[in-house]
Amino acid sequence: MSFDSAIAKPHHADPLHGTGVRAGRKVHANLTPPALVAEALRRHEGTLSADGALMVRTGVHTGRSVEDKFIADEPQTTNDIWWGKINRKLAPEKFATLTARVQAYLQGQELFIQDLYAGADPARRVRVRLVTTYAWAALFARNMFIRPPEAELADFEPDYVILHAPQFHADPAIDGVRTSTAIALSFAQRLIVIAGTEYAGEIKKSIFTVMNWKLPPAGVLPMHCSANIGADGDVALFFGLSGTGKTTLSSDPARPLIGDDEHGWGPDGVFNFEGGCYAKVINLSQEAEPEIWAASHRFGAVLENVVGDAHGRLDLADKRHTENTRSCYPVDFIPNAVLSGRGGMPRNVVMLTADAFGVLPPIAKLSPAQAMYHFLSGYTARVAGTEKGMGAEPQATFSTCFGAPFLPRRPEVYGQMLSDLIARHGADCWLVNTGWSGGQYGVGSRMAIRHTRALLRAALDGSLAKVAFRRDPFFGLMIPESVPGVPAEVLDPRQAWADKAAYDATARDLLGRFEKNFHAFAEHVGDDVKAVALKAA
Repeated sequence: MSFDSAIAKPHHADPLHGTGVRAGRKVHANLTPPALVAEALRRHEGTLSADGALMVRTGVHTGRSVEDKFIADEPQTTNDIWWGKINRKLAPEKFATLTARVQAYLQGQELFIQDLYAGADPARRVRVRLVTTYAWAALFARNMFIRPPEAELADFEPDYVILHAPQFHADPAIDGVRTSTAIALSFAQRLIVIAGTEYAGEIKKSIFTVMNWKLPPAGVLPMHCSANIGADGDVALFFGLSGTGKTTLSSDPARPLIGDDEHGWGPDGVFNFEGGCYAKVINLSQEAEPEIWAASHRFGAVLENVVGDAHGRLDLADKRHTENTRSCYPVDFIPNAVLSGRGGMPRNVVMLTADAFGVLPPIAKLSPAQAMYHFLSGYTARVAGTEKGMGAEPQATFSTCFGAPFLPRRPEVYGQMLSDLIARHGADCWLVNTGWSGGQYGVGSRMAIRHTRALLRAALDGSLAKVAFRRDPFFGLMIPESVPGVPAEVLDPRQAWADKAAYDATARDLLGRFEKNFHAFAEHVGDDVKAVALKAA
């Protein structure tokens, strides 16, 4: 059965315009979610859960392949790119070879096209055309990005094209890449090639990399953060890597959600880059996270590597495929979402970390200099499964700006922009540990989400500013002495440890890691931030 009737009309005569791909087989342009689900089922790409969500597997890649990301080394852009392990160089001729081979491959496939926006601010948005061989990947993109009104599809011209070929295997000898997997970007050609991985997160994060490239020269800070807004219009930002709680903590029934992962902060306030949410759902609880749970149990959601029984009943605790199980759904699946994707100037900036060592406090007030220090440090504990090749246990790591894999420019560019915005608008800054308490990973326990929520409520409603604080002797952080609903021993990380000497030794060890990591930034920051580093060391 054909679903061409679901194509948005009127539409460009050639839905592959600007992609370099010629149609060799059927092309499905801008199918709606019901049509995409039907195509995915017809093609045996997935199955339905008992509630109608589309369940898919992503093969051997259950997370991002960070070592397989490349940027074309082109004269127009090379001097502004932060080259190194994050952004690997790909010779222009090799990028051209890879592109041509993928285009030729796509020509022989049944294709699904989606024309979408990245950026809720019309003045800052990027028009994206996705070409993929998977109906479910097209649905993923349609959920995650902003869906243009039908009238705006008539003359849609992409700013960036994504050629998505999950089953095409790159050849290192021919294409100049590392393995059969490649995520290659050209800023000069405004083209992204994704090959050899079925993990759909590569689609969204490639465009996030584009936004991190395009927006700073325009005076807009791109941020790896979630955002919500209070009753009186106060915006809160939640920085953090996967597994630290960005999606969970920003999905608050009392505070409408602007977005759960990627935003810009510019002269007109905050705006979401996306039109959907990509929530980690391992051990998802209906009681603790009712909005995410409900969004994941309905038609239109895409569930990656989630396990279900023969009747499609979900087992969200089953991690047989990966701990990085994911649910992708449109933001309007959240009942109190801000559908415009926009808000005013942030009043609070929250930096989330999952401290595997168990020595950081559950919440601390940061000075502007400390905020920049911790933003550039980006300390957390990686959760197994978020990236391919990780072991079974979390690993303490530093990811600058809480999003190093997506930064094409030097970190100080983003750090200085954040510092300037905080100073200009007087935002309060907080460091929140959603990791371990009472001991390091394997000894202590994970912070209770009810305690974290109580601390955040107190910070965001202004009541936390009225309590007494004391300075932590190890990290120089200002820790509240009491917060309603949170036990005193939870607020003081040292008191939560039975072995105080072990706490002291572990804290000193983590301080040494901070010091070693910050050497890379020391010559690029101001004296106030250097002073924070010296005190921490």
